[in-house]
Amino acid sequence: MKTIIILGDGMADEPIEALGYKTPLQFANTPYMDKLASMGVTGRMKTVPDGFHPGSEVANLAVLGYDLSQVYEGRGVLEAASIGVDLAPDEMAMRCNLICVKGSILKNHSAGHISTEEADELIRFLEEKLGSDRVRFHTGVSYRHLLVIRNGNKDVDCTPPHDVPLHPFRPLLVKAKTAEAEETADLLNTLILQSQELLKDHPINRRRLAEGKDPANSIWPWSPGYRPAMQTMQELYGFERGSVISAVDLIRGIGVYAGLQNIPVEGATGLYDTNYEGKARAAIEALKTNNFVYLHIEASDEAGHEGDVKLKVKTIEALDHRAIRIIYEEVKQWDEPVTIAVLPDHPTPCAIRTHTNQPVPFLIYRPGIIPDAVSHYDEDAVKEGKYGVLEGDSFIRLLLDKN
Repeated sequence: MKTIIILGDGMADEPIEALGYKTPLQFANTPYMDKLASMGVTGRMKTVPDGFHPGSEVANLAVLGYDLSQVYEGRGVLEAASIGVDLAPDEMAMRCNLICVKGSILKNHSAGHISTEEADELIRFLEEKLGSDRVRFHTGVSYRHLLVIRNGNKDVDCTPPHDVPLHPFRPLLVKAKTAEAEETADLLNTLILQSQELLKDHPINRRRLAEGKDPANSIWPWSPGYRPAMQTMQELYGFERGSVISAVDLIRGIGVYAGLQNIPVEGATGLYDTNYEGKARAAIEALKTNNFVYLHIEASDEAGHEGDVKLKVKTIEALDHRAIRIIYEEVKQWDEPVTIAVLPDHPTPCAIRTHTNQPVPFLIYRPGIIPDAVSHYDEDAVKEGKYGVLEGDSFIRLLLDKN
């Protein structure tokens, strides 16, 4: 049996007055998600275990069945793996956003979704000015980059910048959780403030301002950790070959540790202009030779972070029409059956523009499955589904028929 998970990042939400008190998922026209739900089984999954922040790294690891208490080392290490940075045992990795600060306010977490080409020039500049035997900067994608600190102490409190748009940034600077971590916190805060001085008059930012765009005038490091000890999914679940398709370094990094082949797709941006059709076709090709495919599409999460309700509805409809439709219509013709699952990793409500830890709706369809009574796919409808609320590795074991 071949299996594909189609993950709409941040797709779940809360009722919104402008949508007649429906969620974007309820309001959107999603005939293929509804069709799969009506032919399959549904339920909800608790993707954020108690005590964990509702980050995408936590939620996606949970969807894949990993025990967060055993493998969680933050976001930075996963993104390091994605961009090919091999961490030494004494190196701490952190996600390093390029953000926009306006006066004392953290305006946004993405520097207006700066291009990778512009960001690469800025990160190289910071490496030249601030890099050392202890501190290294590495370019990632768009606003998402990597900071590596030798002998850093990970017991520091770092606020994810997408959680705090339009807040004063100084109260959000890094804080030590222990006395031993104070030196690391001081170092990180010094790097943040030094980056602001260095970046404010950089030619890239002068040009962006002249074009009416947000400047990338500060770094923001967060989610520290050391190299995790993870079994591959092949070791955990016994299949031979798996792959991951995503425009996001974090997800590709999970794939590296999970033993999944990363498949690049031209035009995959991680935004609402991503190449949905190209990702769907890449998933179909991967399914021809692989047992398991993890297709991750980021667009709805970014729309949620921007608080853009209309855009979020549009991204959900695009996922349905331009990805799920193509995959389903192709694989239903195959002699070998394919199991299809659809779910978000976490909600990203437009009203608060950040992640929450509420359980997310899932559907599972495979030829011959006995359907439950649910006929629509959304946050409320699946509450009547067969499987209630799943936790831990229950979802992936159900999906892979390992129970």
